[in-house]
Amino acid sequence: MLSGIVNLALALMAAGALWCGVRRGPAKEVFKYFTSLSNLWCGAAALALAVCRFTGSAPRIALLIKYSGTAAVALTILTVFLYLRPAVGGLKPLIKGQDLFLHLICPLTALVSYCAMDRVSAPFAAVLWGYVPVLLYGCLYLYKVVFAPENRRWRDFYGFNRGGKWPFTFAAMNVAGFIISLALWAIGRIA
Repeated sequence: MLSGIVNLALALMAAGALWCGVRRGPAKEVFKYFTSLSNLWCGAAALALAVCRFTGSAPRIALLIKYSGTAAVALTILTVFLYLRPAVGGLKPLIKGQDLFLHLICPLTALVSYCAMDRVSAPFAAVLWGYVPVLLYGCLYLYKVVFAPENRRWRDFYGFNRGGKWPFTFAAMNVAGFIISLALWAIGRIA
């Protein structure tokens, strides 16, 4: 029951924060960011798991999807603290308004609920569940920032290509995404 309540709260917090972003608009700008997409994925996974918990069952697929969403927002919070905080000169601008939820509260809630209540024990191949969202977004971001035709490019809003360093940052983000997924998978195997 506690898992259902926490997951429902997580879903509502993510939805509310994303709604605030969309109201400031436009939605296509809001959903360019991995932060938004990872919180959307995690919130949807939390809602699905909450429904399962309230109906009395938590099938493995619901737990795997929650694991995937948790891995995605874990990368978000690590990126905020380890990369963006030093880049913007502190944490304060990164946790204002809805970003407080998207960068901090939702990821922490997801991590705590996964580790305490929603772990899933799965074969090693399940590590891909947590890593694939990072890989897919990384490929999209790389294309849109570096390789897309000039008139269709995104500005490098994360700054991953500063000085043409995209090979390093692309590799670093993928390694970080895989390690996070691997760590959560290992936590899920703890009985």
